Amino acid sequence: MAMSGHDDHAAFRDRAFFGRRKGHSLRSRQLGLMATLLPRLAVTLDRPAPNELAEMFPRRPQAVRLEIGFGGGENLIAEATAHPQVGFIGCEPFVNGMAKILASIEAGAIDNIRLYAGDAIDLLAWLPDASLDEVDLLYPDPWPKRRHWKRRFVQDRTIAALARVLRAGGLFRFATDVPDYAAWTLERLMRAPDFVWTAERADDWRRPWAGFHGTRYEAKAKREGRAPCYLEFCRRAGHEPLHAALAGCRPDLRHSPPYSCDE
Repeated sequence: MAMSGHDDHAAFRDRAFFGRRKGHSLRSRQLGLMATLLPRLAVTLDRPAPNELAEMFPRRPQAVRLEIGFGGGENLIAEATAHPQVGFIGCEPFVNGMAKILASIEAGAIDNIRLYAGDAIDLLAWLPDASLDEVDLLYPDPWPKRRHWKRRFVQDRTIAALARVLRAGGLFRFATDVPDYAAWTLERLMRAPDFVWTAERADDWRRPWAGFHGTRYEAKAKREGRAPCYLEFCRRAGHEPLHAALAGCRPDLRHSPPYSCDE
């Protein structure tokens, strides 16, 4: 389906990219974690961000990554456990998802995750320039009705916000099981001057990137016969040539042909 050009800008800050904030009632243990553990891990936007995000963590990490809309936290917990030298910020407005990840953090004594329980747009605006090494957006709400497309997270202005907070050579990774949203995202990132698609063969979008742990939603999609699409984009440094940008992200990549995710 063809997407319109630059109508993404309309009413940008007057909308939410997520739906409801809460589902079933929390159990007493979950309520306790929300009251005690979350304040210790919470990213608060009422004060300026530190010059270096590494200062937010007890053990100074070598890099800092962000996952937007972590759901139940399966991927975020697995990534933080596998990469203790990396600091992770998880953003999730859904109360039940936040309660679930807090239980996992406490059970695993994980100390390299910080959490933001609000709109990712506000968090991106707060973050310093070139402060992140990676941003993951996994299975976001596709908002399938045309009148709701303005609620999709991937818009021209959110892409510009991602470009600002990602360092040169940093990665934006996106996964969806909705072909229309994959096409929407690919179109907008391909026209963004600050990003380059790293794919060089079909398997690069048909298979997850190395080390991806998956989510419960992805497992459900596969059981129901929906094929995921995995898109990875590299943050370019200024107006460097395409081959140089790719080499800065992954030395094995030298070109980025104009494939379509549904090929």
